[in-house]
Amino acid sequence: MKTPSWFLKKNLLAYLLVPISVIYYIGSKFVYIFRLFWQKSSKRPVICIGNILAGGVGKTPIVLEIAKHLKLPVIMRGYKKSKKTAGMGDEAKMLKKAGINVFVGRRKKNIEKLNKQKVKTPIIMDDGFQNPLIRKDISILVFDENIGFGNGFVLPAGPLREPKFAIRRADAIIVIKSKEQKTKVNFSLYKKPVFYASNKTIMPKTKGRTVAFAGIGYPQKFFDALSPRAIEQKSFPDHYQYKKSDLNKLLLLAKKEIADLITTEKDWVRLSENMQKKIKFAKLETVIEPAFWIWLKEKVNGHI
Repeated sequence: MKTPSWFLKKNLLAYLLVPISVIYYIGSKFVYIFRLFWQKSSKRPVICIGNILAGGVGKTPIVLEIAKHLKLPVIMRGYKKSKKTAGMGDEAKMLKKAGINVFVGRRKKNIEKLNKQKVKTPIIMDDGFQNPLIRKDISILVFDENIGFGNGFVLPAGPLREPKFAIRRADAIIVIKSKEQKTKVNFSLYKKPVFYASNKTIMPKTKGRTVAFAGIGYPQKFFDALSPRAIEQKSFPDHYQYKKSDLNKLLLLAKKEIADLITTEKDWVRLSENMQKKIKFAKLETVIEPAFWIWLKEKVNGHI
């Protein structure tokens, strides 16, 4: 689905949904506590890269950077798996395309498989901060400086999967910096190490004019990062499975405007090979500050 408008700013509808948010949170805590009885530990340390917002904060590029830097395998659900993404999900396919060893499906099963290997290096768990079935040795939460906590409410009144105090379960926070900071969240208040990362959008060669489309949590982030700015912008729901008719309309629009059709890499991997030849993508490069790698090395060494 598309990110609801009230997720970023409180309005009447957000307040009306607060009672449902209370019920949602209480129910989710009961499920969390119940699942704790079946929690399993891994022989190899587990580094969980998660968030407390419902998508769109830029967690996957952080997972990619850590996995690439430390040469570690990644386990993940493979959300919205399809034939177009080889049964992996767009995020998993993106990681695999970058050379990361990705294991998709049931996390517990993949943990067992990786524990049979004769190595002691950590395993990265993409997401799963709210899932207690696997004990995490290190938990890192990712935030977007521009989004912060959104409107501060829990689902469905806001974007939070659980209240802000859940940060206490984490070991550190990574904040993706924004050129135009629209929120004023002081993450240091939560008494956790806070590290910063920056994103750079690498544009492909184009005619100079582009028509952009995206099916991600917060598509405007992608549109704002394009340089030069796209003359037309079309947004779709997160993880949207594009129909041939959708893409043909976009291609006709680009042709009419004498422009290149461009999207995110996450969207591009969901396209058929034929469409991938006709559509370009802007690559996202993420750099995490050096202090984070020093901190992570010390934490990992303490668990090996």
